[in-house]
Amino acid sequence: MNLLTLQVAPGVWVARGERGQWARSAPHPHDRAAAAELPKWRVEEFLASRALLRHLLRATRPELAEVPVRAEEQGRPVLAGHPGMGISISHDGDAIAVAFAPDRRVGVDVQMPPDTVPDGLLRRCLGEHSRDLGAWQERRRAAELAWVWTAQEACVKAAGTGMSGRPWAIDVPPGRHRGQWRDFRWISLRGRSQTPLSCAFSAPHSDLDTSWN
Repeated sequence: MNLLTLQVAPGVWVARGERGQWARSAPHPHDRAAAAELPKWRVEEFLASRALLRHLLRATRPELAEVPVRAEEQGRPVLAGHPGMGISISHDGDAIAVAFAPDRRVGVDVQMPPDTVPDGLLRRCLGEHSRDLGAWQERRRAAELAWVWTAQEACVKAAGTGMSGRPWAIDVPPGRHRGQWRDFRWISLRGRSQTPLSCAFSAPHSDLDTSWN
């Protein structure tokens, strides 16, 4: 999976890459120090995702590329001293993805399709739409569930609620490339990313504050 960098909407950028590739990058001193506090099994994905984020920042707002990345109380990553600069980070398996959106809330999610999809999980995430997937082959159902989930998860990341925002309750019809949930637009990069990948974002200058909770 090669590096993919896209402006998915005016002022909203997404980058996706492979963990092994970006883990080999020389880490930023702040990222190295933060990684030292993590369990060993988390270090590689942590440093890889931070390296990809800094690559995206250098390409879009280079003056922010060296700013420390910190986590808010609920885990949302922020650029220290720049609370209005929306960033988001996701990783699953070997896939990593990041998003950057000045003056917006933003969320990104990348998901490797599962091997199997229990009917209960399908109904939980797709609701009444799950009937449309009932006759699909398992591999196709798994891929579609992953696409739907990335859109749902990206929305709650952008909102800052995480799993407490009940992402599975967000209506994302199968096969849809874009949509809206509350004050957020979401875009699934179908046809651009081999791995299910979606981004959600607010309108510019939408209710920005230092907490975003």
